[in-house]
Amino acid sequence: MSRKILFVDRDGTLIEESGDGPVDRLDKLSLVPGVIPALLRLGKAGYEFVVVSNQDGLGGPAFPRERFELTDTAMRRLFESQGIVFTELLFCPHEPEDRCDCRKPGVGLVRHYLAGNELDRDRSAVVGDRASDLEFAANLGLVGYRLGPGESDGHSWDEIAHVLADRPRRARIRRQTRETDIDVSVDLDLAADPAVSTGIGFFDHMLEQLGKHGGFALTVSCKGDLEVDEHHTVEDVALTLGQALRKALDEKRGIQRYGFLLPMDEAAAEVALDLSGRPWFVFAGEFPRQEVGGLPTELVPHFFRSLSDTLGASLQIKVRGENTHHMVEACFKGVARALRQAFLREGDALPTTKGVL
Repeated sequence: MSRKILFVDRDGTLIEESGDGPVDRLDKLSLVPGVIPALLRLGKAGYEFVVVSNQDGLGGPAFPRERFELTDTAMRRLFESQGIVFTELLFCPHEPEDRCDCRKPGVGLVRHYLAGNELDRDRSAVVGDRASDLEFAANLGLVGYRLGPGESDGHSWDEIAHVLADRPRRARIRRQTRETDIDVSVDLDLAADPAVSTGIGFFDHMLEQLGKHGGFALTVSCKGDLEVDEHHTVEDVALTLGQALRKALDEKRGIQRYGFLLPMDEAAAEVALDLSGRPWFVFAGEFPRQEVGGLPTELVPHFFRSLSDTLGASLQIKVRGENTHHMVEACFKGVARALRQAFLREGDALPTTKGVL
């Protein structure tokens, strides 16, 4: 599993910077406003914290290492007393004229985090109070935030924690094959009218039900080989939609995970859903007609099977009724309401004892 790491500067970011140089005395130790609640929030969201700091002349006669380490130990213990632990504290003692690669904005101190695929480059970030910190972020290929509320490019710790911990759950997936060209976008935290175009009118209507009743923004565009038949369009849209939803869910922190019955006139659909990460699909019911509005009814369970495969969901649907239109629509609306309930995010805990979904 990739690691979400927040690379943070020390002086001016974690602790207040003194006017006459680095903080190397206990009587100067003061925390930057908002840093404790922000790091606690980010820690609950799964972030690790790595301190990366330039400490010019550290170890020299004017900047004794012993005095610095005394303050540094006090700082670490202060954060630890609040439940915040730093994975590593990395310091570069060189002066700018030394042109050392380990001095920010160089990445020498953190090169071991760049090896392999452990670092989550989409979610990891850099926070500091200087332009060099933003350059450091750019050199790492990460987003950077400059601490400094009130400045044009500055942010408060509260703002940074909100952006990173409450990151909108969005995704866009483009799928192109010889049979279909599909573009799907979702935003699980935005209720908006769906925009759907697949070339199959009734299928468009059913996909619109997923977005509308699921409570998430949904855009679907598909150009498929309808001159052959409807199968490739329906199947590939389901696969692409499942991929997009799974990507948007990310680690699934805070979600309700489960969703459960929807009546529609004489028809009723019972839906049981678990965003477990383990695909499984069960369908029970028979449609009186073979087609509704250009959509073969045999493709309805196939759509949901394909959706559960790429979404990584256990999905069970039981439908009964007399009107095929109502039965199919009840299935789509029922699944939509189950998704809405399961997507609901409250807090930041993972709804599992395994530690990962």
